[in-house]
Amino acid sequence: MGRDATEIADPDLLESYAIASGTRLPGAWIVDKLPYVPLAFIGLGMYRAWIELVFVGSFVDFPFYAFAGHNVYDAAMIAVLFLGAAFHRRLEPLSERGWAYGAAAGLMLAGTALGWTTVFNPSLASALALPATIVGGMGTAVIILLWSELYACLSPFRVGLYYCASIVAAALVIYFCRGLQAPWLFGTCMLLPLASLFMLSIANMSLAPEERSHASDRRFSFPWKPTLLMAVYAFAFGLRESSQYSSGFGPHSAFGTLAMGVLLFLLIYRQGRSFQFATLYRVALPLMACAFLVLPAFGWFNAQVSNFCAMAGYAAFSVLIMLLMASMSYRYGMSALWLFGIERGVRALATIIGRKASVGIEALIANPETASLIIGSITVAMVIVATILFASEKDLFTRWGVSLRDDGDIEEVGAQEDLMRRCATTAADHALSPREAEILAMLASGKTGPQIQDELFISKDTVKTHIKHIYRKLDVHARDELVSLVEATEPKA
Repeated sequence: MGRDATEIADPDLLESYAIASGTRLPGAWIVDKLPYVPLAFIGLGMYRAWIELVFVGSFVDFPFYAFAGHNVYDAAMIAVLFLGAAFHRRLEPLSERGWAYGAAAGLMLAGTALGWTTVFNPSLASALALPATIVGGMGTAVIILLWSELYACLSPFRVGLYYCASIVAAALVIYFCRGLQAPWLFGTCMLLPLASLFMLSIANMSLAPEERSHASDRRFSFPWKPTLLMAVYAFAFGLRESSQYSSGFGPHSAFGTLAMGVLLFLLIYRQGRSFQFATLYRVALPLMACAFLVLPAFGWFNAQVSNFCAMAGYAAFSVLIMLLMASMSYRYGMSALWLFGIERGVRALATIIGRKASVGIEALIANPETASLIIGSITVAMVIVATILFASEKDLFTRWGVSLRDDGDIEEVGAQEDLMRRCATTAADHALSPREAEILAMLASGKTGPQIQDELFISKDTVKTHIKHIYRKLDVHARDELVSLVEATEPKA
């Protein structure tokens, strides 16, 4: 995967190479006049806005909602996400398959047209409810998979910055649409999927051939830990969903979501590569605790403040999990369709379970305040336990238990594993910290300081400090001495 296309030093050289190698895509000249990936990520905000405008928490009173609810939409989306993950080897790279763009556009437009037909002719609501909801969910899944491949081609810093910008863009689009009359709103809903896919194609065309998503023959174990952590937060969101939508704002336009998007964008932009993403889960936990337990228990403020905290906490944690998945794909070459297909599917499934649990608890307990307190107590307990497990990971951007499950290229993998064992033994013999051990392995593999900085998402000064400590503990003064020491170390079994 590799660098962002905005970092390419000589675009003319890239252009001539792409033309000579036959990899220049039709219409790629468009990207020559545009700021590449940052602008394209506005398209991500457009499809997020489309989801809320038509299917999730819309301020439009669609008649088909009464016959096919949110669960049907989620179920259709989950099915396609899991199928995409299961058959990812046959589908990759999805971004280079024209039929995938056509399928996403066709399904999303069909869902929009069917849904709006029930607005203009309510008598058709019962007949069109299921088709509208199912094709809408399927289209959402396809565009999620398409965008996921772009995440995997970019460094975590750029993904975090652009993704937070898309959160803000989605909210602003929705606010703008709230002032439109029905015919104009229908037209906007039809245009948003097309605009999103167009910008996605521009982003993919702006990448050099070696930077684009490629199919991988290697098999990895799945990082279930961050996926299940996100599922806990999604379950909490499902418990709170009905009260969120009662305020007239959905998940992408809620003030808590917008505020967190703006805050994170400014922090990442201001602090640059020194921004510590571990801050996200430290912010998400107290916000969720306030939303579900502290405010309801003490009666402070009102439901709007509680909803604000819940949405802000959920947004922060979802950004973090998305960054972790993108980082794993970017660093190790893991399949983006596989990672995001399973993670997003599990997240949506947990939301459905939370939604069902909320309805069940409220049906069993007559007193709404007691029911709310019980829901909040259970949720906060789960979130606290999950976050403690999350925080126990020594490094936010570690492998998270990911390992190679097959031989792949036997010679290459064998040599790499032997080097890693030697590095692990060297680190243990010289009492290196977990972070120092990871950087030692990267130095021994030939990684430069800037590469280490990008892959581990730490500042230049932090990298220099770690290298200085490694050299001191190993009693070496140059990289060649370090490599010689590692190669001379007998790996422990």
